[in-house]
Amino acid sequence: MNKLFIAKILIALAIAGTTSTAIAAGGRMDIGVSVPLPPPIMFPGPPTLVVIPETYVYVVPDVNDDIFFYGGWWWRPWEGRWYRSQRYDTGWGHYRGTPSFYGHVPSGWRNDYRQGRWKGHQWDRRKVPHQQAQKNWKGWESDKHWEKQNNWGVKGLKKPSQQTQKHSQDNKRQQQGNQGRDR
Repeated sequence: MNKLFIAKILIALAIAGTTSTAIAAGGRMDIGVSVPLPPPIMFPGPPTLVVIPETYVYVVPDVNDDIFFYGGWWWRPWEGRWYRSQRYDTGWGHYRGTPSFYGHVPSGWRNDYRQGRWKGHQWDRRKVPHQQAQKNWKGWESDKHWEKQNNWGVKGLKKPSQQTQKHSQDNKRQQQGNQGRDR
């Protein structure tokens, strides 16, 4: 039994010695953890978006997966993780945490979209080509474009309160702070 114990120690020392020698000689030892990327979503053409009322979050309503456009990024959840990209069809990278805008997306938005109703009011669900959203999102948000355009297309929707506007501004500042986050 002593010979087996000594053999194990010699093997462990040999492995440790080889590793430390390689590192001391300028070698590198990397340990990586990969996060799987979501499967691609095939679009027949560039997707059309709809802005979720009372937000500046755009969604692709006519696909089964949740695809959002917010703050100049395309976003999608998959298997409990979030991914973002500068393009809707490629380049997805893992995003640590949950994006701040997602807390303002009602869980029933898709049903509301299908029914053409928002908080009991008729919603015209104006479609926005993705090129327009990508080009104009920042200006539309700062100019309050959707409030001025018949309140997001929802008939009878009241103007947002000062508290809602302040909350929107706080979110915008937080999102800008997160722009430097690693992918």
